Amino acid sequence: MRALLDTNIIIHRESQKISKEDIGHLFNWLDKLKIEKCIHPHTQYELSKFKNDQIVRVMNIKLDSYTCLKTIAPMHHKVKKTCHLIDTNQNDIIDSELINEVYQNRVDLLITEDRKIHRKAAELEIKDKVFTIDSFLEKAIAENPEQPDYRVLSVRKEYFGNIDLSDDFFDSFKQDYSEFEQWFNKKSDHFAYVCRSEKNSILAFLYLKIEDENEYYPDIQPHLSPKRRLKIGTFKVSLNGYKLGERFLKIIFDNAALFKTNEIYLTIFNNTVDQERLSLLLEDWGFYKHGIKRTSNGIEFVYIRNFLDIDFKGPPRLAYPFLNGRCRKFLCPIYPQYHTELLPDSILNNETPADFVDNRPSRNALAKVYISRSIERNLAAGDIIIFYRTADRGPAYYTSVVTTLGIVENVVDNFSNFEEFRKACRKRSIFSDKELLEHWEYNKRLRPFIVNFLYAYSLPSRPNFKTLRANNIIESAPRGFEEISDEAFQSILRISNADQSTIIY
Repeated sequence: MRALLDTNIIIHRESQKISKEDIGHLFNWLDKLKIEKCIHPHTQYELSKFKNDQIVRVMNIKLDSYTCLKTIAPMHHKVKKTCHLIDTNQNDIIDSELINEVYQNRVDLLITEDRKIHRKAAELEIKDKVFTIDSFLEKAIAENPEQPDYRVLSVRKEYFGNIDLSDDFFDSFKQDYSEFEQWFNKKSDHFAYVCRSEKNSILAFLYLKIEDENEYYPDIQPHLSPKRRLKIGTFKVSLNGYKLGERFLKIIFDNAALFKTNEIYLTIFNNTVDQERLSLLLEDWGFYKHGIKRTSNGIEFVYIRNFLDIDFKGPPRLAYPFLNGRCRKFLCPIYPQYHTELLPDSILNNETPADFVDNRPSRNALAKVYISRSIERNLAAGDIIIFYRTADRGPAYYTSVVTTLGIVENVVDNFSNFEEFRKACRKRSIFSDKELLEHWEYNKRLRPFIVNFLYAYSLPSRPNFKTLRANNIIESAPRGFEEISDEAFQSILRISNADQSTIIY
């Protein structure tokens, strides 16, 4: 196979200012999978335009390790027609030539961090061949589960004072903030959320701070009005394909809800691909660029997430973790062997936490995939799913329980073939390709469909079938998606001692 690497990937790889963990996983996987690393002639030209002759010489030497395409594919008329409506400058036109190489099948895939290129890929119906670094890693790990190199431990709270500041992970912070080490040491008795690799190196780090209405923001423009806020003080996730970014967003949203904040905010430079990627991740989950903050280290962008006046008009993730109480509610059965793999935060008391320590994309992701052959298929964005874990041992009367609330993003149905189904499931599903094929072939007259949903909330108490029946919520166990009334939903929330602050009517 041949992978075309965009210029931003090459710069990210070869720049001396980028710490090794940021992109090393990508190139490690490309080598393991024996994928030829290709660059476009335009990449050579763009790198030659650097003003520093020494940098140009070094880059030219490093480019010898890549395969430069010998010819440029003639522009396909469909690519030309599609990209003409999107391209606004010369760089966009060059990007269109890169995607044309994929469309013309001269290379097998393209890896780029450019959002506009991904938009073009979607328009040309080749988005399954165009990847970000993280989505490629996610695919590689999902399709090669036997490789143990990137198994990581779960997120834990640790004191700053017990964290090794000399870890390479913190190099980018030291470069961006001259006072970072002094600030870090002063936080020795404060907690941070940390995720580590098997070798104990840090893969992700998050520090949060609650600020009240008396907080003063003299350096932020436009001015921030007095509010109770959750500040994301320090946030970084290394690329590894395990959806740790989404996992840490869940921690952020959980804290914002727990401490009843009106707003979440953070400030971030936009100097590196990592920082740009973080900005895009935040925007995908409802953060917007408010303004700037002037500091002695330079200008940072200020991103804000509203946590008070929630609007359900857009995609559900823009309002996450809030649930629209006006939407329909569905009970949904899930077998025990799949339940905690897909919903690890809803682990039961009789399960062993150590069995679910190693992270996987399906566990960490907020956006998940549920495979079903239910007769009821007409779920819509915003509908609420109540997961019903079926019995594994003992009488179902006592051991089957409701555990979790989810939010429907969309339903994907009417797959033409198994390959379409596999691609739609693979990256966020708990199943191997062999298991997916078994689901596909189980009943050829009733092919499966998938529900993309957001994991929202684990119920504190888990009412079993006996309790559900005694409260007139169900008469029998659900078979597929079964709609329940608002009254039944309210009863589930009441008897499970649920915090209803994130459910808005």
